Amino acid sequence: MKSGLVAVIGRANAGKSTLVNALVGEKVAIVSPKPQTTRDRILGILTRDDAQIVFADTPGLYRQHNELTRRMMHATEETVKEVDAILFVEDAHAGMPDEDIALIKKYSALGVPMVVAFTKTDIMPEKNIPEEAAKLFEAGILNEVVPVSARRRRNLKKLEAEILNLLPDGEKLYTEDIISDKSEKFMIAEIMREKILLGYEKEIPHGVAVIVNEFQKNENGVYSVNLDIVCEKKNHKAILIGKGGAALKETNMHARKEMERFLGAKVFLTVYVKVREDWRNSDNLIGELGYGDL
Repeated sequence: MKSGLVAVIGRANAGKSTLVNALVGEKVAIVSPKPQTTRDRILGILTRDDAQIVFADTPGLYRQHNELTRRMMHATEETVKEVDAILFVEDAHAGMPDEDIALIKKYSALGVPMVVAFTKTDIMPEKNIPEEAAKLFEAGILNEVVPVSARRRRNLKKLEAEILNLLPDGEKLYTEDIISDKSEKFMIAEIMREKILLGYEKEIPHGVAVIVNEFQKNENGVYSVNLDIVCEKKNHKAILIGKGGAALKETNMHARKEMERFLGAKVFLTVYVKVREDWRNSDNLIGELGYGDL
């Protein structure tokens, strides 16, 4: 059987997490239209009778603005060194800039088998697909290119087949019942962060971390979840809470509903907002807030 680890890399907001969720068939990573949505390396595991693909969804390739993003980029580069294949995800619907072609060429030259996925083809003119693929060929990039739409599940089976062609023969790395390496507690924190990313504008969502203080299933089947939203500035705290607490109340409502869908049970959610000045540039606070292993 075919089995192996596949690094999923690409620019921030290229659609990596949406694609991994679609390929695995379950939500293993949060998604939003904002950069830096994925901060940790998250494994999504697709198991078939004759194969297993372990997708390592990595932080998007992004300019390093602080210590946290430097660690995120380091995590991506380290992941590429350990894998059997690379899935480079490219949002080409608006055309590929030279910088993206250079990135694809860089990873193609590593000697690791690679396939390129053009995402969001549901909003990409069909005639543009061969034109953008030709740019890669002209740049000396000869890897297979598969146009896909995760939202419409277009060409996912073809992409899966191309990835399997790159993988070695081997035993399953995980048992069939495992779809991710992350815990329910981790996903609860990520769900809250996702709702903040979707609900607030500008820089505020990027400066937010979520710490779960309590995650417990009670005898009545209801989960008690107590968490802190940590931001970097006092005025960010005021915006997160909103006038009379309205903004935070709405965020909590959306988060609680998503948590209940994820857990399949009722959730009693308690949330506090706290300030940790410039935590993304503090080694101690980065570790305290759960990103010490990046």
